[in-house]
Amino acid sequence: MSLQVWSLIIISAAAVIMVLLEKYFPYTKGQKIFREGFFNDIVMYSIVQSYLLGLIIFGLLNWIKFNTDLYQYSLVGNWPVWVQVLFFLITHDFYIYWFHRWQHHNRFLWRTHEAHHSPKTVDWLSGARSHSLEILINQSVEFAPIILLGAAPEVAIYKGMISAIWGMFIHSNIDVRLGKLQYFINGPELHRWHHSDEAGREFQNNYGTKLAVWDWIFGTAFFPDPEIRKPKQFGLSDTPDYPLSKDTSQNKNRIAAAGEIIYSDIKSYIKQHVYAFRKFKDH
Repeated sequence: MSLQVWSLIIISAAAVIMVLLEKYFPYTKGQKIFREGFFNDIVMYSIVQSYLLGLIIFGLLNWIKFNTDLYQYSLVGNWPVWVQVLFFLITHDFYIYWFHRWQHHNRFLWRTHEAHHSPKTVDWLSGARSHSLEILINQSVEFAPIILLGAAPEVAIYKGMISAIWGMFIHSNIDVRLGKLQYFINGPELHRWHHSDEAGREFQNNYGTKLAVWDWIFGTAFFPDPEIRKPKQFGLSDTPDYPLSKDTSQNKNRIAAAGEIIYSDIKSYIKQHVYAFRKFKDH
Protein backbone atom coordinates (compact mmCIF):
# COMPACT_ATOMS: atom_id res chain seq x y z
CA MET A 1 0.00 0.00 0.00
CA SER A 2 1.43 3.38 -1.00
CA LEU A 3 2.34 6.10 1.47
CA GLN A 4 -0.31 8.37 -0.07
CA VAL A 5 -3.04 5.83 0.68
CA TRP A 6 -1.79 5.33 4.21
CA SER A 7 -1.85 9.08 4.77
CA LEU A 8 -5.47 9.23 3.63
CA ILE A 9 -6.40 6.37 5.97
CA ILE A 10 -4.67 8.05 8.92
CA ILE A 11 -6.28 11.44 8.19
CA SER A 12 -9.71 9.79 7.88
CA ALA A 13 -9.21 7.91 11.17
CA ALA A 14 -8.18 11.16 12.85
CA ALA A 15 -11.36 12.81 11.56
CA VAL A 16 -13.51 10.05 13.08
CA ILE A 17 -11.70 10.41 16.40
CA MET A 18 -12.27 14.19 16.31
CA VAL A 19 -16.00 13.71 15.75
CA LEU A 20 -16.24 11.30 18.68
CA LEU A 21 -14.25 13.57 20.99
CA GLU A 22 -16.43 16.54 20.00
CA LYS A 23 -19.51 14.52 20.85
CA TYR A 24 -18.38 13.29 24.26
CA PHE A 25 -16.02 16.08 25.35
CA PRO A 26 -17.36 19.28 23.72
CA TYR A 27 -15.89 22.70 24.39
CA THR A 28 -19.20 24.27 23.42
CA LYS A 29 -22.16 22.02 24.08
CA GLY A 30 -24.99 21.66 21.59
CA GLN A 31 -23.05 22.15 18.36
CA LYS A 32 -24.45 20.16 15.46
CA ILE A 33 -22.28 17.82 13.41
CA PHE A 34 -24.20 18.43 10.20
CA ARG A 35 -24.20 22.21 10.32
CA GLU A 36 -24.13 24.94 7.68
CA GLY A 37 -21.77 24.09 4.85
CA PHE A 38 -20.92 20.55 6.04
CA PHE A 39 -20.99 19.03 2.52
CA ASN A 40 -19.23 22.11 1.17
CA ASP A 41 -16.37 21.78 3.66
CA ILE A 42 -15.88 18.03 3.52
CA VAL A 43 -16.29 17.49 -0.24
CA MET A 44 -15.59 20.72 -2.09
CA TYR A 45 -12.89 22.12 0.19
CA SER A 46 -11.34 19.06 1.88
CA ILE A 47 -11.33 16.52 -0.96
CA VAL A 48 -11.66 18.34 -4.27
CA GLN A 49 -9.58 21.36 -3.36
CA SER A 50 -7.11 20.38 -0.66
CA TYR A 51 -6.38 16.68 -0.94
CA LEU A 52 -6.33 16.48 -4.73
CA LEU A 53 -4.09 19.52 -4.85
CA GLY A 54 -1.77 17.72 -2.43
CA LEU A 55 -1.63 14.71 -4.72
CA ILE A 56 -0.83 16.95 -7.69
CA ILE A 57 1.98 18.67 -5.81
CA PHE A 58 3.47 15.34 -4.71
CA GLY A 59 3.39 14.15 -8.33
CA LEU A 60 5.17 17.36 -9.29
CA LEU A 61 7.85 16.67 -6.69
CA ASN A 62 8.60 13.30 -8.22
CA TRP A 63 8.57 14.74 -11.75
CA ILE A 64 11.05 17.45 -10.76
CA LYS A 65 13.28 14.91 -9.06
CA PHE A 66 13.55 12.67 -12.09
CA ASN A 67 13.41 15.26 -14.88
CA THR A 68 15.41 18.26 -13.66
CA ASP A 69 18.73 19.01 -11.97
CA LEU A 70 17.25 20.81 -8.96
CA TYR A 71 17.86 17.88 -6.65
CA GLN A 72 21.60 17.92 -7.37
CA TYR A 73 21.79 20.79 -4.86
CA SER A 74 20.40 18.59 -2.12
CA LEU A 75 20.98 20.65 1.02
CA VAL A 76 18.77 18.62 3.34
CA GLY A 77 18.41 15.34 1.48
CA ASN A 78 21.08 13.62 3.59
CA TRP A 79 19.36 14.51 6.83
CA PRO A 80 17.20 11.86 8.51
CA VAL A 81 13.64 12.10 7.18
CA TRP A 82 12.21 12.98 10.60
CA VAL A 83 14.67 15.89 10.89
CA GLN A 84 13.64 17.12 7.44
CA VAL A 85 9.96 16.95 8.40
CA LEU A 86 10.59 18.80 11.67
CA PHE A 87 12.68 21.44 9.89
CA PHE A 88 9.98 22.19 7.32
CA LEU A 89 7.20 22.11 9.93
CA ILE A 90 8.93 24.78 12.01
CA THR A 91 10.10 27.02 9.17
CA HIS A 92 6.76 26.88 7.35
CA ASP A 93 4.88 27.59 10.57
CA PHE A 94 7.01 30.70 11.07
CA TYR A 95 6.11 31.83 7.54
CA ILE A 96 2.42 31.06 8.13
CA TYR A 97 2.38 33.17 11.28
CA TRP A 98 3.55 36.26 9.43
CA PHE A 99 1.53 35.69 6.26
CA HIS A 100 -1.59 34.95 8.31
CA ARG A 101 -1.03 38.11 10.33
CA TRP A 102 -0.60 40.09 7.10
CA GLN A 103 -3.85 38.65 5.74
CA HIS A 104 -5.71 40.17 8.67
CA HIS A 105 -4.19 43.60 8.07
CA ASN A 106 -4.25 43.84 4.29
CA ARG A 107 -7.62 44.24 2.62
CA PHE A 108 -6.58 42.44 -0.56
CA LEU A 109 -5.19 39.41 1.26
CA TRP A 110 -8.16 39.42 3.64
CA ARG A 111 -10.41 38.73 0.67
CA THR A 112 -8.61 35.41 0.15
CA HIS A 113 -8.86 34.60 3.85
CA GLU A 114 -12.38 35.63 4.83
CA ALA A 115 -13.85 32.33 3.60
CA HIS A 116 -11.89 30.64 6.36
CA HIS A 117 -13.60 32.85 8.94
CA SER A 118 -17.10 32.53 7.50
CA PRO A 119 -18.29 29.38 9.40
CA LYS A 120 -20.56 30.28 12.30
CA THR A 121 -19.67 26.95 13.89
CA VAL A 122 -16.03 26.15 14.56
CA ASP A 123 -15.35 22.43 14.54
CA TRP A 124 -12.91 19.80 13.25
CA LEU A 125 -14.05 20.41 9.67
CA SER A 126 -14.45 24.18 9.51
CA GLY A 127 -10.71 24.73 9.12
CA ALA A 128 -10.88 23.18 5.65
CA ARG A 129 -12.84 26.16 4.33
CA SER A 130 -10.18 28.27 2.61
CA HIS A 131 -10.26 30.09 -0.70
CA SER A 132 -8.38 28.21 -3.43
CA LEU A 133 -6.17 31.25 -4.06
CA GLU A 134 -5.08 31.19 -0.43
CA ILE A 135 -4.37 27.46 -0.66
CA LEU A 136 -2.43 27.99 -3.88
CA ILE A 137 -0.22 30.62 -2.26
CA ASN A 138 0.35 28.75 0.99
CA GLN A 139 0.93 25.32 -0.49
CA SER A 140 3.28 26.71 -3.11
CA VAL A 141 5.34 28.33 -0.35
CA GLU A 142 4.98 25.19 1.73
CA PHE A 143 6.27 22.74 -0.86
CA ALA A 144 8.67 24.86 -2.95
CA PRO A 145 11.44 24.66 -0.31
CA ILE A 146 10.98 20.90 -0.15
CA ILE A 147 11.75 20.81 -3.88
CA LEU A 148 14.52 23.41 -3.96
CA LEU A 149 16.36 22.08 -0.92
CA GLY A 150 16.26 18.52 -2.20
CA ALA A 151 14.23 16.90 0.55
CA ALA A 152 13.09 13.29 0.33
CA PRO A 153 9.79 13.06 -1.61
CA GLU A 154 8.00 11.39 1.30
CA VAL A 155 8.63 14.48 3.42
CA ALA A 156 5.82 16.24 1.55
CA ILE A 157 3.36 13.50 2.46
CA TYR A 158 4.38 13.34 6.12
CA LYS A 159 4.21 17.11 6.43
CA GLY A 160 0.88 17.32 4.61
CA MET A 161 -0.59 14.62 6.85
CA ILE A 162 0.57 16.35 10.04
CA SER A 163 -0.76 19.70 8.80
CA ALA A 164 -4.16 18.19 7.95
CA ILE A 165 -4.55 16.51 11.34
CA TRP A 166 -3.28 19.53 13.25
CA GLY A 167 -5.67 21.76 11.31
CA MET A 168 -8.59 19.57 12.38
CA PHE A 169 -7.35 19.61 15.98
CA ILE A 170 -6.98 23.37 16.47
CA HIS A 171 -10.44 24.02 15.01
CA SER A 172 -12.11 21.16 16.87
CA ASN A 173 -14.87 21.66 19.41
CA ILE A 174 -13.03 19.56 21.98
CA ASP A 175 -12.53 20.65 25.57
CA VAL A 176 -8.75 20.34 25.61
CA ARG A 177 -6.76 22.03 28.35
CA LEU A 178 -3.11 22.16 27.33
CA GLY A 179 -1.97 24.04 30.41
CA LYS A 180 1.56 25.41 30.08
CA LEU A 181 1.95 23.60 26.74
CA GLN A 182 -0.20 26.31 25.14
CA TYR A 183 2.80 28.65 25.49
CA PHE A 184 4.52 26.49 22.89
CA ILE A 185 2.00 24.55 20.80
CA ASN A 186 -1.34 25.70 19.43
CA GLY A 187 -4.63 24.04 20.33
CA PRO A 188 -8.40 24.63 20.28
CA GLU A 189 -8.33 26.88 23.36
CA LEU A 190 -6.22 29.50 21.61
CA HIS A 191 -7.43 29.10 18.05
CA ARG A 192 -11.15 29.35 18.84
CA TRP A 193 -10.45 32.89 20.02
CA HIS A 194 -8.88 33.63 16.66
CA HIS A 195 -12.21 32.75 15.02
CA SER A 196 -14.33 34.63 17.53
CA ASP A 197 -16.56 37.36 16.15
CA GLU A 198 -17.52 39.83 18.82
CA ALA A 199 -18.47 43.47 18.40
CA GLY A 200 -18.63 42.89 14.63
CA ARG A 201 -14.94 42.12 14.19
CA GLU A 202 -12.52 39.23 14.34
CA PHE A 203 -10.01 39.28 17.12
CA GLN A 204 -6.58 40.14 15.77
CA ASN A 205 -4.68 37.49 17.66
CA ASN A 206 -3.44 33.89 17.80
CA TYR A 207 -2.13 33.68 14.23
CA GLY A 208 0.03 30.60 14.76
CA THR A 209 -1.14 27.24 13.47
CA LYS A 210 0.99 24.49 15.00
CA LEU A 211 3.15 26.59 17.26
CA ALA A 212 1.77 29.19 19.65
CA VAL A 213 5.24 30.38 20.61
CA TRP A 214 5.27 32.92 17.76
CA ASP A 215 2.20 34.68 19.20
CA TRP A 216 3.71 34.84 22.66
CA ILE A 217 7.04 36.14 21.33
CA PHE A 218 5.55 38.79 19.03
CA GLY A 219 2.77 39.94 21.35
CA THR A 220 -0.30 38.63 19.53
CA ALA A 221 -1.38 35.93 21.99
CA PHE A 222 -4.84 36.27 23.51
CA PHE A 223 -5.89 33.75 26.12
CA PRO A 224 -8.39 34.77 28.81
CA ASP A 225 -9.25 32.32 31.56
CA PRO A 226 -11.68 29.81 29.93
CA GLU A 227 -13.46 29.42 33.27
CA ILE A 228 -14.40 33.09 33.12
CA ARG A 229 -14.72 33.87 29.43
CA LYS A 230 -15.28 31.89 26.24
CA PRO A 231 -15.93 33.00 22.64
CA LYS A 232 -19.63 33.80 22.22
CA GLN A 233 -19.98 33.65 18.46
CA PHE A 234 -18.09 32.97 15.25
CA GLY A 235 -18.37 34.05 11.63
CA LEU A 236 -18.41 37.34 9.74
CA SER A 237 -21.08 39.50 11.36
CA ASP A 238 -19.53 42.59 9.75
CA THR A 239 -20.12 41.02 6.32
CA PRO A 240 -23.81 40.04 6.52
CA ASP A 241 -24.12 39.35 2.79
CA TYR A 242 -21.35 36.74 2.76
CA PRO A 243 -22.65 33.76 0.72
CA LEU A 244 -23.22 30.90 3.16
CA SER A 245 -25.08 27.67 2.46
CA LYS A 246 -28.86 27.56 2.72
CA ASP A 247 -30.46 26.37 5.97
CA THR A 248 -32.51 23.27 5.14
CA SER A 249 -33.12 22.12 8.72
CA GLN A 250 -36.85 22.80 8.40
CA ASN A 251 -37.26 20.47 5.43
CA LYS A 252 -38.85 17.27 6.78
CA ASN A 253 -38.25 15.32 3.57
CA ARG A 254 -34.76 13.92 4.14
CA ILE A 255 -34.12 12.97 0.52
CA ALA A 256 -35.23 16.35 -0.75
CA ALA A 257 -33.26 18.08 2.01
CA ALA A 258 -30.09 16.14 1.13
CA GLY A 259 -30.37 17.13 -2.51
CA GLU A 260 -31.05 20.72 -1.54
CA ILE A 261 -28.02 20.74 0.79
CA ILE A 262 -25.67 19.41 -1.90
CA TYR A 263 -26.96 21.89 -4.47
CA SER A 264 -26.80 24.78 -1.99
CA ASP A 265 -23.28 23.91 -0.84
CA ILE A 266 -21.85 23.59 -4.34
CA LYS A 267 -23.43 26.91 -5.25
CA SER A 268 -22.07 28.56 -2.10
CA TYR A 269 -18.58 27.18 -2.83
CA ILE A 270 -18.63 28.93 -6.21
CA LYS A 271 -20.12 32.12 -4.77
CA GLN A 272 -17.55 32.25 -1.97
CA HIS A 273 -14.77 32.17 -4.54
CA VAL A 274 -16.34 34.84 -6.72
CA TYR A 275 -17.26 37.00 -3.70
CA ALA A 276 -13.56 37.51 -2.92
CA PHE A 277 -13.25 39.60 -6.10
CA ARG A 278 -16.08 42.04 -5.33
CA LYS A 279 -15.41 45.76 -5.49
CA PHE A 280 -14.02 47.51 -2.44
CA LYS A 281 -16.28 50.02 -0.74
CA ASP A 282 -14.84 53.47 -0.22
CA HIS A 283 -14.87 54.60 3.39
